[in-house]
Amino acid sequence: MPKSTPVNCRYYYADYHRGRETEECRLIKRNPDSLPWHRSLCNKCPVPDILINTNCKEIALEATVVKKWGVLERVEVYAICARHFIELEDPKFCPLCAEEEI
Repeated sequence: MPKSTPVNCRYYYADYHRGRETEECRLIKRNPDSLPWHRSLCNKCPVPDILINTNCKEIALEATVVKKWGVLERVEVYAICARHFIELEDPKFCPLCAEEEI
């Protein structure tokens, strides 16, 4: 039986089949420069909200666990529009994708 509640995020992976207790964030896992991930980071992670609310049709994300003030850990997100090859200051808004919608 799972020890924690599943997360509604495409990058969250959990496997409890036959005694396994595997949980991971596959977005953070592929970033070798990140601090280690743990399940409590999902509670305030901005990624699910970004994926739901972005106007970018082809968003590419990179996430990193960082320490704020040397103590508090949080997830920072870097986003680009893979369609227009631009860095997004606000991951929820791509100006070039917005122009296409007009």
